Amino acid sequence: MSARTALIVGASRNLGLGLATEYAQSGWDVIGTVRGSRRTALHDLAEASRGRVMVESLDTTKPEQVTALRERLARHTLDLLFVNAAITRGDIPIGDVPEETFAEVMVTNALSPMRVVESFRSLVAPTGTIGVMSSRQGSISLNTNGGQDVYRASKSALNQLMRSYAARYADAAHTLLLICPGCRSVAGRARSGRGPACGAGCTRRSCTGSTMPA
Repeated sequence: MSARTALIVGASRNLGLGLATEYAQSGWDVIGTVRGSRRTALHDLAEASRGRVMVESLDTTKPEQVTALRERLARHTLDLLFVNAAITRGDIPIGDVPEETFAEVMVTNALSPMRVVESFRSLVAPTGTIGVMSSRQGSISLNTNGGQDVYRASKSALNQLMRSYAARYADAAHTLLLICPGCRSVAGRARSGRGPACGAGCTRRSCTGSTMPA
């Protein structure tokens, strides 16, 4: 029986790297992506994996790079497609957020993950899984303290877009996930400029990890 294959987008550190490590240790073949050409912990994992882990370069905000990676992986069948990519640009009240910052966060956290999903869905096995990393910060009903306005809005948008995706492909057999990773490594993520680590929600059919109301 051949090994199952996972494509983990955004696997250079933290949650993405943890997923890549766990799947590789469980006997999966893992394709992990990093932004740019700098060396990351994923490269170290790949070197120690005896061919189990492959590293690809991808900036999800650049459609031409998404297309190029799709073409490079055209002969692969994916059992898991997981998109883990997000940024935050500080805890700024919405009235003070520059338009370019708002657009950057929305494109990175909501539009780009769904572009990846749409581009790679045809490579996912008929009974495979497609998932994206959401956040508790995207929950409307749980937003009782405010703060992180643009990040929250971007994750709410991602949740809505994934729901729409689920409705559009309702006849497909794929398991679709919006994952709540739980509260972990928040300090490290804050220092790195990435989003808060609390997550929210799943779409339908199956879910692993915590779930939160919309």
